[in-house]
Amino acid sequence: MKVGKRGEQAGQEWGIDVVFRGANVLTLDDKGRMAMPAKYREQLTASCDGRLIITVGRDRCLLLYPLPVWEEIEAQLNQLPGLDPNVRLLQRNLIGRSEDLELDAQGRVRLPPQLREFAQLEKRIALVGVTKKFELWNEETLAEQHKAWAKVTDSQELNAALASLPL
Repeated sequence: MKVGKRGEQAGQEWGIDVVFRGANVLTLDDKGRMAMPAKYREQLTASCDGRLIITVGRDRCLLLYPLPVWEEIEAQLNQLPGLDPNVRLLQRNLIGRSEDLELDAQGRVRLPPQLREFAQLEKRIALVGVTKKFELWNEETLAEQHKAWAKVTDSQELNAALASLPL
């Protein structure tokens, strides 16, 4: 899989031609390592040599990005006005709490302890492919999110936002 130019075609707006979809329940080993599912390993090796960035998400999950995708996001975050306290808070959390990761020879990554604690990741975790990134969830927290989403789907605001999508 090749690295594409920005905006080259659909699915490559972040400079790489990968799309991650689906959810997997995984088990962390005693060292806090997660084995990346085989269906993603080849994509990650080809698109970013297995180099990843992990950071905190707003929903008490972790966000895992291929390095080229993260570099684009980081550049955009750094262009925001630094005098705005909300921008500084966002930068402090997303950039300041980010960590570099790399797939090892067995396709595993070690999740930093402070980030595992933030997302309450214990033995069983959920890895969710969300187009250009992954979300890492405590399995129970994700189940609660799914229940909450089922309740929200009846809201008028959500229905208005989804009205233009061919779902």
